[in-house]
Amino acid sequence: MKKVKITVLKTTFDAELAAQYGTEGLTACPMMKEGQVFYADYAKPEGLCDEAWKAIYQYVFALAHGVGKDVFYFGDWIKEPGVAICSCNDGLRPVIFKLEATEQGSALDYTPVR
Repeated sequence: MKKVKITVLKTTFDAELAAQYGTEGLTACPMMKEGQVFYADYAKPEGLCDEAWKAIYQYVFALAHGVGKDVFYFGDWIKEPGVAICSCNDGLRPVIFKLEATEQGSALDYTPVR
């Protein structure tokens, strides 16, 4: 298993939908910042939003296991091998992430119980 680099590409805000459905004063995601970088494999990296992790973990897991060495979905989604562009599931202020397979090895960090 390899590590996957997760980069926050963009934080967005749909003002029209927020005006209709959001609470007063709602803004773009306050947790994630453009340019933040995380590395993950089988577990959510510290500091990454829990809800964002739920939305992207299956892509992280696939890239960590070598799926995507070609291109995702037979080349009709992403043109670059080993890359996925995903977003969290917040419909009013989604955050866009770039996931990249790396060659950095991963190891389970637990101690077996005896």
